[in-house]
Amino acid sequence: MAPRVGLTAERLTAVGAELADEVGFDQVTVSELARRFDVKVASLYSHVRNSHDLKTRIALLALEELADRAADALAGRAGKDALVALANVYRDYAREHPGRYAAAQYRLDPETAMAGAGVRHSRMTRALLRGYDLDEPDQTHAVRLLGSVFHGYVSIEMGGGFDHSAPDTQETWSRVLDALDVLLRTWPSVP
Repeated sequence: MAPRVGLTAERLTAVGAELADEVGFDQVTVSELARRFDVKVASLYSHVRNSHDLKTRIALLALEELADRAADALAGRAGKDALVALANVYRDYAREHPGRYAAAQYRLDPETAMAGAGVRHSRMTRALLRGYDLDEPDQTHAVRLLGSVFHGYVSIEMGGGFDHSAPDTQETWSRVLDALDVLLRTWPSVP
């Protein structure tokens, strides 16, 4: 069967990412995408193998977009300025693209993960941490800490967990980043 004119894996991925932002990443399927294009599901199988393949492609797109934004935000910055810039990239991206942000958390097989932009994220975070003078294994612990704090805060905030009390979430976010900066500057070394 010849591929339908105008349909490509890239176009399907882009529209799938838009769909994820509209209805949620968990709701993205090949069937839903076929409805969006007003075609039969079979028309899409020459471009994507199944819903897992589609979700993997969306995840890789989201990770690439995040890495590009992070690289731009980090350029020429160091220390706390770099920390805040990176944190804000994640928070802003999650607010602008909630479905894509969820896609960026999608579990990838090791080979796909190593070929994707997740490696760039790790390198940029490690570059940021050089400003805090951390050696291994502390650097790896700090990468994990930052990812956990950024993702945890953003997930709770997006889920409405902070909507019912003062102070404003921006004030708390700033305090969290201040605390991370202090922690990273005074990171306890383990003998």
